[in-house]
Amino acid sequence: MEYELKSVKTNGTDEERVTAGNGGAQANMIPEATERDGLFTGQSSSQCRIKKELNAVICSPIRLWMVIIIILVIIIAVIVISLVLCSVIHTDLDEKYDAALFNIPQSFNGSFRLPNQVFKEQLLTLNSSEGNALATGLQKKMVDFYRSSPALGRYFSEAKINAFRNGSVIADYRLTFHMPAEGQYQLRNFTLSREMVYNVFRQFLFDQETTSEPMYIDPRSLNCSQTY
Repeated sequence: MEYELKSVKTNGTDEERVTAGNGGAQANMIPEATERDGLFTGQSSSQCRIKKELNAVICSPIRLWMVIIIILVIIIAVIVISLVLCSVIHTDLDEKYDAALFNIPQSFNGSFRLPNQVFKEQLLTLNSSEGNALATGLQKKMVDFYRSSPALGRYFSEAKINAFRNGSVIADYRLTFHMPAEGQYQLRNFTLSREMVYNVFRQFLFDQETTSEPMYIDPRSLNCSQTY
């Protein structure tokens, strides 16, 4: 292989380089490394490193949030399942009673005034259309109320209008409750006492939504007494 010197201008100065003579074609096929190639290589490695760092910075919080969300979902699911199971399994012992054992009656008589009613002779007869309609409406009102009472609902049996009298319209009523033999004396003195039945009824009348409805009952006119 022969080599020859060639003059090459670089930045205005002549420099001599040794180039291959024979086999020059093969020598020309091997590219010479330059500073630019080194720069590209450095940039490529730097970019890869930056991408890895960015991915690490971004992915780490995402993974953390995913773990937190999964934990929260599991906690919520456990709470919901626990509440459902408790509502299905739990039974209130106070609600477990045998109504067939409530066979001792306790009755109350009383009256109240209907200020929005005009007295008619037909009301003296409960079998008349006017008397029956008014009595049925009032009885339903009292039944709905006492049935929904937490204290008296389980003991309530019947509400009945006995008669209508003049004075706007005054209605005479009868309330019937039933209680078990066991604990009947305590029930008579407390839960099913005259004061309890009267006060619960009176509070219901004060809670009436409007004073203009036809079957509005004046709370101040309520009378109640226990029958023996």
